[in-house]
Amino acid sequence: MVSDFFEYAFLQHALIAGLIIGLVSPLVGIFLVVRRLSLIAEALSHITLSGVAAGLLLQKNFAIFASISPLYAGMSFAVIGSIFMERIRQFYRSYQELAIPILLSGGIAVGVVLIGLGNGFGTDISSLLFGNILAINVQDLWLIGVVAILVICFLLLFFKELFALAFDEEHAVLTGIRGRWLHLIFIILVAMVISVAIRVVGILLVSALMTLPVATSMQLSLSFRKTAFLSILFAEFSIIAGLIFAYWLDIASGGAIVLVSIALLLIVIIGKRLFSVVQYKKANVRGE
Repeated sequence: MVSDFFEYAFLQHALIAGLIIGLVSPLVGIFLVVRRLSLIAEALSHITLSGVAAGLLLQKNFAIFASISPLYAGMSFAVIGSIFMERIRQFYRSYQELAIPILLSGGIAVGVVLIGLGNGFGTDISSLLFGNILAINVQDLWLIGVVAILVICFLLLFFKELFALAFDEEHAVLTGIRGRWLHLIFIILVAMVISVAIRVVGILLVSALMTLPVATSMQLSLSFRKTAFLSILFAEFSIIAGLIFAYWLDIASGGAIVLVSIALLLIVIIGKRLFSVVQYKKANVRGE
């Protein structure tokens, strides 16, 4: 497969895109997990489905949109959906989690209607639902790169503020941090990451790429920075291994990547348990 990477441009595009997504997804995912907002990624992915379906419908009916990637429409819908979600959260201050099922169900409903109008769209919608990293083109690669730069710049500029909001929002706001606006910008960036990540793992599995590497790292009980670093390593390994399995076995890349992520989580959990048992037995032997 190494020689194939030098021969085929689509494999090079897939590898570069995967490495970029593997970097930014855990970086935003760790803040979502710490703030117990993991399901927001799931809701925004379904809104992205509606946008992608709208983009495909425009491509099908209007020649002017034929050369424009439906990912742009998906990203537009996701950004609008993230802003709408924040507005709903303001209306239900005591039950802010209600915004998630409202957005999720609305995204599915609109997506189903648009897919029906487009008579299913064939393989186009299938590759976006389940992921096809091998289908990434240069246009997609540029879009992924721009989103990654925006996310990294934002995190570098406001890491301390986001860290404070993640662990003690009330205290952070009292110290003068503009939590509402920072959270809104952060959620918009999450929506953009989800929009570009669907090429890698698909709309139905994109939230897994943000949460599974973080969940695996959190099992090791490290500091926040170390957890973030390990999350990136786990995500990158999952994407590279998933890409290899998808290419060799001719299976959906999204499913392969997520299965590798789950396997890593199980290995860490089992390894941690075995280590605890060994340490316990050693302690008992010393006590005797």
